[in-house]
Amino acid sequence: MPNAAHNTAPNALHNTDFIQTTHAGSLPRTPALLAANAAQAENPGDTEAFERLLSDSVVGIVAQQLDAGLTIVNDGEYGHTMSNSVDYGAWWNYSYARLGGLTQGGVDRWQMTEQIRSEPGKIRLTTMRDRRDRVRFEEAYNDPNSFILTGRKAVPQPTITGPVTYIGQDLVRRDVTNLVGALEAQEATAGFLPALSPGSASRLANEYYKTDEELLFACADAMREEYKAIIDAGLTVQIDDPSIAENWDMINPEPTVEDYLAFTKLRVEALNHAIRGLPPEQIRFHLCWGSWHGPHTTDIPFKDLAETMLSINAGSYSFEAANVRHEHEWKVWRDLDLPEDKVIVPGVVSHATNVVEHPELVADRIERFAQIVGRERVIASTDCGLGGRVHPQIAWAKLEALTEGAKIATERLWG
Repeated sequence: MPNAAHNTAPNALHNTDFIQTTHAGSLPRTPALLAANAAQAENPGDTEAFERLLSDSVVGIVAQQLDAGLTIVNDGEYGHTMSNSVDYGAWWNYSYARLGGLTQGGVDRWQMTEQIRSEPGKIRLTTMRDRRDRVRFEEAYNDPNSFILTGRKAVPQPTITGPVTYIGQDLVRRDVTNLVGALEAQEATAGFLPALSPGSASRLANEYYKTDEELLFACADAMREEYKAIIDAGLTVQIDDPSIAENWDMINPEPTVEDYLAFTKLRVEALNHAIRGLPPEQIRFHLCWGSWHGPHTTDIPFKDLAETMLSINAGSYSFEAANVRHEHEWKVWRDLDLPEDKVIVPGVVSHATNVVEHPELVADRIERFAQIVGRERVIASTDCGLGGRVHPQIAWAKLEALTEGAKIATERLWG
């Protein structure tokens, strides 16, 4: 498989003669890094050895991705502290150290008993405990042997008690430096770093802002600093935003689609405000319905969100398309008008099952999208992050199936 650096095209995102491959961000942490994360939590003053281990670990994970055949790689989100080998929330929790205006402490989000925030009009965001999927399958969620939440550590969720600002300059600079250095060591150029969206950043208990709009745009102005730092380093920023889809399940009772899209529109406006003037080709938007291993029967259909997703000023769109709740929704793209300068990054292997996809199945999934939007505009990926969601051995087997499937699809699509 050629290196992505040689996959030049009129639009740098487009494929020329092969299917590019990537993933959705989080990769399994090494035992040494997990132990160091725990030690840092206990003694945050001892940083020199940790920073050296983190830098070396990023070099290793970049090399491992390239060896697996991936062409667009990242730092495995190693700069986002994971609390345990099972952790569904590091993509969000990392922001607690990068945003000012938060009072640390509180309770784990899955244990909150009071609603997060009342919204004006018909929309009201509820707690994780009261979300409709959890209410419908209460027995399964509460069973310690059900594997839905088994093994994860509780992570206290802070409260917004003052103006939200960005204080993570040193941390994002470290992440950028580590990834750029690792890419240079491997003579690779195609790298990305995930960052939290304003809509997801705002999903904290709020005791300061009077309106949802004020809070969202404060989060947008804060997170813009992180986006710019990543883009200015020549990397792609992946904006993680499960809130666009996942909020639907956190509104109880179920709203109308019309009301929900109006509620979501403000989150899109805040995100577009945050990325205004930034190069779209260096922005990847990631949409998912949440990474925990629940039934997901109350997910909003992709067809109801697709147009809203495309209104985000990104150059590429990453979304779940492999898990059994959403795989059938590839058909939605038959009725969508994907702008010529955009690409899609569908998940073709899933984080939601231990079953490793067969490469032929992966190729079939890639071809479905290629036949609709064109072979040059499909980058094969994972549904969501694999780190903290499946065992490391299984995660790497899935990535190998992904790259093998992309080779098969390349042969079929280019002959």
